[in-house]
Amino acid sequence: MNSDAASDFDFFILLAKLKSLSGAARALDLTPPAATKRLGLIEQRLGARLVNRTTRSVSLTPEGETYLRYALQISGQVREMEEAISGARTDPKGLLRVNATLGFGRTTIAPLVSEFAKRFPAVEVQFEVTDRPVDLVEGAFDLAIRFGELPDSRLSARRIMSNRRFLCASPKYLERFGTPEKIEDLARHRCIIHRQNDDAYGVWKYMRGDSIEALKVKGTLSSNDGDIVLRWALDGHGILIRSEWDLAKYVQSGRLRLVLPETVLPSADLFVYYPSQRNQTARARAFIDFLVERFRAPFVPVEVGKKRGGRKSPGL
Repeated sequence: MNSDAASDFDFFILLAKLKSLSGAARALDLTPPAATKRLGLIEQRLGARLVNRTTRSVSLTPEGETYLRYALQISGQVREMEEAISGARTDPKGLLRVNATLGFGRTTIAPLVSEFAKRFPAVEVQFEVTDRPVDLVEGAFDLAIRFGELPDSRLSARRIMSNRRFLCASPKYLERFGTPEKIEDLARHRCIIHRQNDDAYGVWKYMRGDSIEALKVKGTLSSNDGDIVLRWALDGHGILIRSEWDLAKYVQSGRLRLVLPETVLPSADLFVYYPSQRNQTARARAFIDFLVERFRAPFVPVEVGKKRGGRKSPGL
């Protein structure tokens, strides 16, 4: 296979993922007319139309679906062959597209991308942060960094940090309103609600044995931003669910106390997701290994089992 054919395969795979000629042109640093001409030359060589074009997007014809299937297979085999021969003695290189959540991506992952770029200068990293999970295949991302369970069964995942969730509140809130003695007491307390994606509003889940139970809570404050609701809890406005990553330093300093610490909540482990392990590039593997190394011990775990202050709930 000559280099022109290999380049055409990569171009068409990207076009199929983005469903946009202008998007493929931007990703490859081409002008839109150059991308259109390149597609035309491929179709002319094959004697078949590969895509249906509109002003906004493209869709694959049956011939285009066949071309994409073989292009993915052949391109993947070429990558595997090249990395098997030269991967052990060359540094990772090429384009790596990474997605992460908005706040966590900005404050935590972006500095790590900076470190990674210094270690692997031949890797070009395109880093995007979004408030909602993205479709890795549709968005042509190599990997995404997210808290929580696998969002799509088509993806593979690697856990890079264990991260338990806890109920918590400030000492001044507990001194004023009392400490819940059992999970049902939360229904009578002021709860701060973190609205996330499509989760049911004000419904908190917890484990009872092997089953997941749900409890309806209420409060006067809610937000879709984790830093905001944490600040409200520190200010004494109510009880909040937050992860160990967010809580550890405040629990250790005494600014927050665990509430019902023996209650087990669904965890918020940190994962890196990727479309397939079979054709994973050396640069993607290097980035994932780098993250695992950096998150090996990111905080001192929250200590569970010690009873902390507060009086019994008087019932609100």
